[in-house]
Amino acid sequence: MNLSVIEQTLNEKFGFKEFRPGQIEAIEAALQKFDTLVMLPTGSGKSICYQLPGYLKEGLVLIVSPLLSLMQDQVERLKKSGERQVAALNSLSSSNEKKRIFNNLNKLKFLFISPEMIQYDFVINRLIKVKIALFVVDEAHCISQWGMDFRPDYLKIGEVKEKLNNPVTMALTATATNRVRDEIKDSLKMDEEQTKEVIYSVNRDAIKLKVEICEGNKKEKLKEFVRNLQKPGIIYFSSKKLADELAQELRSELGLSVESYHSDILTDDKIKIQQQFIENSVQIICATSAFGMGIDKSDVRFIIHYHVPSNPEMYLQEIGRCSRDGKDGIAILLFEYGDQFIQKRLQEDALPDKSLLSYVYKNYHKIKSNQEDPRVQIAQYYQKSGIPLSIAVRQVEIRERLKSEQLDFMMQYIKHKGCKRNFILKYFDEVIDVKPDKCCSSCNPSLEECFYKYEEGSIVRNKVDMNWRKRLKELYKIDDESIKTRKI
Repeated sequence: MNLSVIEQTLNEKFGFKEFRPGQIEAIEAALQKFDTLVMLPTGSGKSICYQLPGYLKEGLVLIVSPLLSLMQDQVERLKKSGERQVAALNSLSSSNEKKRIFNNLNKLKFLFISPEMIQYDFVINRLIKVKIALFVVDEAHCISQWGMDFRPDYLKIGEVKEKLNNPVTMALTATATNRVRDEIKDSLKMDEEQTKEVIYSVNRDAIKLKVEICEGNKKEKLKEFVRNLQKPGIIYFSSKKLADELAQELRSELGLSVESYHSDILTDDKIKIQQQFIENSVQIICATSAFGMGIDKSDVRFIIHYHVPSNPEMYLQEIGRCSRDGKDGIAILLFEYGDQFIQKRLQEDALPDKSLLSYVYKNYHKIKSNQEDPRVQIAQYYQKSGIPLSIAVRQVEIRERLKSEQLDFMMQYIKHKGCKRNFILKYFDEVIDVKPDKCCSSCNPSLEECFYKYEEGSIVRNKVDMNWRKRLKELYKIDDESIKTRKI
């Protein structure tokens, strides 16, 4: 297709005059009917890679998306741009909404769907009757990161693709090693010779890297950083309970607008919190890893990890939610001895051991299909897929060893005395020739101070603190010196 037509569509539909790196390669591959694996840094506009060719191809763009909040965000963004033929199909869709979607499938241009929903036969049977212009798997690294651990339906997307007569496929991710990219292609049954790869560096110069070793004072360190750093920001936890507790403490002690976000939060509340954060009425989110994927917020200034992430892929995904506007931001990893055992315990709870696998294989007809325990779900997936027990046990053992190696790498990253950026990029088989300014805490030990907000020689403690001073002056018509000297 003529490049001028593609550029005209970019301007008319998205308001941009030029493409970002990687976009045009992905778009042209899709228009030429090649399957494509696209790896572009977080915030580089991956959604345009499938949305733009959708406007130039006849038929439906079907997007498999991992999170309800991510679907909601993408649908709202398309609607704001003027697109009306867009919908989301997931567990929250009402029966009336599902009926409306199925009755208008031929009119829809974009349909976002969860990995679980697309497995149902009645959904597949409806989709088979529709011309699918492009089959998209967003955040495709989740096939490797989540599929084995707690969402086995991710491992079945390739089978669904075959049932839909193998439409042109695009898999998108921000972080994936060569091994993970191979897993994605294999799982989605993408032909090696007919698949184009659009691969760009995972490095983000604007995000500065800091590791802070804590010795019994992690909470105090967290509050110090949060008090002084420019906002907004996100703090990641491995514990939902701790996310709630720290959100409350930051609200009460620092007077900040803080909310927690995790799987126990009601869906309506999640959407509300997400919108408040985007609009800056919430300054800080205390979240588990579910928050932030695909969120359209460019001005996040800091990411803090209260617990060590389980692997480098997850770490880069999460810190990638910082500095999407290209301005400098900081990613701080707090570490206290013993943190690694939290992840080890979570890993042990994620996969079925040999005894559980054996039990499920022997008693599969007695076990209900709607199991909540992810370990049972994984065992059921192996059994139903006809995979011999011995191979299932072997694959789980390999996965356990890989997860252990990934956590070991994160521990090495924490302890590494040299350049943090170079060290983590080596995991992705990358090197950098020129280090960015204020690269990391090894290259610049006082790194965080570059991100403290100063005003008239003093650190601005927080937005709320400044607001009450301003409001007080307006109400009582008093000057700054009066505020300092009066007892209020």
